[in-house]
Amino acid sequence: MPAKNGTANSGRGNGAGTRLVIVESPAKAKTIAGYLGRGYIVESSIGHIRDLPGSASEVPAKYKGEPWAKLGVNVEREFEPLYVVNSDKRQQVQKLKKLLAEADELYLATDEDREGEAIAWHLQEVLQPKVPVHRMVFNEITKDAIQRAAANPRELNMPLVNAQETRRVLDRLYGYEVSPVLWKKVMPKLSAGRVQSVATRLVVERERERIAFVPAHYWDIAALFDTGKDEEPKAFKAGLVSVDGKRVAQGRDFASDGTLKTRDALHLDEPAARALAERLRDRPYEVKSVEPKPYTRRPYPPFRTTTLQQEASRKLNFSAKYTMSVAQKLYENGFITYMRTDSITLSETAITAARRQAASLFGGEYVPDKPRVYASKVKNAQEAHEAIRPAGDTFRTPAETGLSGDQFRLYELIWKRTIASQMKDATGQSVSIRVTGLSTQNERAEFGATGKTITFYGFLKAYVESADDPSTDRDDQERRLPNLAERDPLTATTVDAEGHSTRPPARYTEASLVKELEEREIGRPSTYASIIGTILAREYVFKKGTALVPSFLAFAVVNLLEQHFGNLVDYDFTAHMEDGLDEIARGEAERVRWLTRFYFGDEGEEGLKELVGDIGDIDAKGVSSFPIKDSDIMVRVGRYGSYLDRDGERANIPDDIAPDELTAERAEELLAQPSGDRELGTDPETGHTIVAKSGRFGPYVTEILPEQAPPAEGEKKKRTKKADAAKPRTGSLFKTMSLDTVTLDDALKLLSLPRTLGDLDGEPVTAQNGRFGPYIKRGSDSRSLASEDELFTVTLEQAKELFAQPKQRGRRAASAAPLRELGKDPSSQKPVVVKEGRFGPYVTDGETNASLRKGDEVESITIQRAAELLAERREKVAAGGGKKKPATRRRTSAKSGS
Repeated sequence: MPAKNGTANSGRGNGAGTRLVIVESPAKAKTIAGYLGRGYIVESSIGHIRDLPGSASEVPAKYKGEPWAKLGVNVEREFEPLYVVNSDKRQQVQKLKKLLAEADELYLATDEDREGEAIAWHLQEVLQPKVPVHRMVFNEITKDAIQRAAANPRELNMPLVNAQETRRVLDRLYGYEVSPVLWKKVMPKLSAGRVQSVATRLVVERERERIAFVPAHYWDIAALFDTGKDEEPKAFKAGLVSVDGKRVAQGRDFASDGTLKTRDALHLDEPAARALAERLRDRPYEVKSVEPKPYTRRPYPPFRTTTLQQEASRKLNFSAKYTMSVAQKLYENGFITYMRTDSITLSETAITAARRQAASLFGGEYVPDKPRVYASKVKNAQEAHEAIRPAGDTFRTPAETGLSGDQFRLYELIWKRTIASQMKDATGQSVSIRVTGLSTQNERAEFGATGKTITFYGFLKAYVESADDPSTDRDDQERRLPNLAERDPLTATTVDAEGHSTRPPARYTEASLVKELEEREIGRPSTYASIIGTILAREYVFKKGTALVPSFLAFAVVNLLEQHFGNLVDYDFTAHMEDGLDEIARGEAERVRWLTRFYFGDEGEEGLKELVGDIGDIDAKGVSSFPIKDSDIMVRVGRYGSYLDRDGERANIPDDIAPDELTAERAEELLAQPSGDRELGTDPETGHTIVAKSGRFGPYVTEILPEQAPPAEGEKKKRTKKADAAKPRTGSLFKTMSLDTVTLDDALKLLSLPRTLGDLDGEPVTAQNGRFGPYIKRGSDSRSLASEDELFTVTLEQAKELFAQPKQRGRRAASAAPLRELGKDPSSQKPVVVKEGRFGPYVTDGETNASLRKGDEVESITIQRAAELLAERREKVAAGGGKKKPATRRRTSAKSGS
């Protein structure tokens, strides 16, 4: 039944007629229905109701023979899209049509952005209403906002619809034309995308910089000076700035290849630094200068989509996708304003509410005389939304919302930021001190120290922004220095040489990648969460802690795109495409001409169609091969994963190794490991050679079957079906075994599995090793064994006893001692531990379990990463109604090589 406040009959009874209001989600429908009076029926479309065909089976029969049918876009007829109602939405569309047949007016109340405008247009096109149609828009789901929107509807904004539909067609052309090139030249089932591929390139380029990076080693000197005064602070630390007027080299003075790029800087090595430190000990020092300056820090503007994602990542350890999921729930339930926005402006009522609450909580002295007004610096800021803020004309404190868990934490973050944005500046004083002294060889050494004191905290009382670099000082962090004057004498209590090394550029995190994409004006901020989710799901990128690490597969894909489709992954070209879409949204450009130029080319420029039409010159092996620095070893990406290759000598690369960690030394170690194909001997019963191998799914043993004898002269060779052909026996090594120590006897035992124990109740009982460990089986019933060794020792009598016991459910390791204790989960406030389970290691807070992923290690996983995994798992379970779908089992055999 639709969410409603009054039935259609009751609406007609008062002469007002029945108004059907359609929104995107059931939660949104339920909230809005409570704010509208009698005569309104509120129903959800449950997202998009139609789209371009997702597969050939969805193409209507009359179009199947068309050359453009697989694209779903008629490129010869003004790029006319072929839209079909999604199979899972047909029932809902029929329901909407039935409700519309009984309504007197239709209100399309989808979100007020391009996607929402497009959904409204699709609804109108599919439903074909014969009653008046209104576009109902609002920025927050409160009673006043909803009633205002219903009373003041507008028409559909067709330029916004055109921009969104152009984006959809553009992305379809890009994905459906470029992805098949990746299938043929790199690996099947890969995908390319207009923003997805550029985001992947950013991550790959950063890793390339890390691989090429050569650390520079440099030394400096730190001294602890005592003022001799009876006041705190009495001592302070200062670093050596210059010697005889020549500045001492710091990390910023070195290039990425380890060379000194600042020629006039003094590069101290360890012997020089230690000798100089010795010459500077027990010498007199004095203050050369004291330079105080006023310190002012202005408030941060309210959140927009990208800054919310960045701060939620830094402070709450949320992924961008999870942040938007939680924000969506807060919006739909009336707690915050619309969360997909480029704007940082606040309405007058919001400014008043923020100022009033700031004064109430912190005092009138913390609120400026005039309201603060923020203007967006984002180019082509989309539509006219407000910043993300608490909903309503008065703001509820977090404690007043009744929220809990992650919704409470995200609301609190938004609330604090909004309140702080209308508070006074933080003020204080920064000071720079220079100290001089002569060494025993009359070298003039100058030391420097900087400090900061905050005399009025202002907005910092409410909110302090985090930084991507954890070593960066927070804005509210003070560094107090003694009260000194020029010529004041000082005593150096310690003078020590300190060694440093330059560090490679930091990998992107979700927060910093979002920031980079926005600064380069690539894509729309509202799509960043799904883009990052896609490159993680496609395994182009995996996480190590919070860092985004590219896989070698990503290197191969980016290599191909850079070499043969350079424009498509060019940062400026991609940003320029976004400009074009914005021009269409403003009605300043025409979609067909724009798409024609992109697909067919213009004025000597190749279009996408021509680019993908000739791929014969693409060297598949070349784009998927990368030399390892300082070695003759190559990394190659094959159908079954990445591997090392040196003149035919091969070794698989572990999935979780980061490209910059695969040094020449590490590659040599991998090649030196047993590569498999180690001959163990001959099976005395069959005469077959038994070998041990290293396969994609781990080490295993197998037998080499003799080749079929050739037919006698004059006889035809018999054709054998693949299913009927003899297959070699295989057996995975036990956890206690290794390739270099497994024996022939071990192998013969493994190949003897499954082992038949006898019959129980007329059914055979077998002992076998499976995906989740050793077990015994009778028909469809099974019981786990305590160890792999029991596969060879368990008796029929013991099996009978096991089958008599009730079958255990859940993780067998649930009661086992945890592998590590990580601390409290910020959301559930329950202790989080790492455990070993049947699917491998996982983290749990006692309520939610989440498996560790590629790049996560038991020894190094942090509570922050564990909290992120648990949050994503909760979201996934909630999206599926709390039910876990049964996994589809596929029978696989161990494979070796690439």
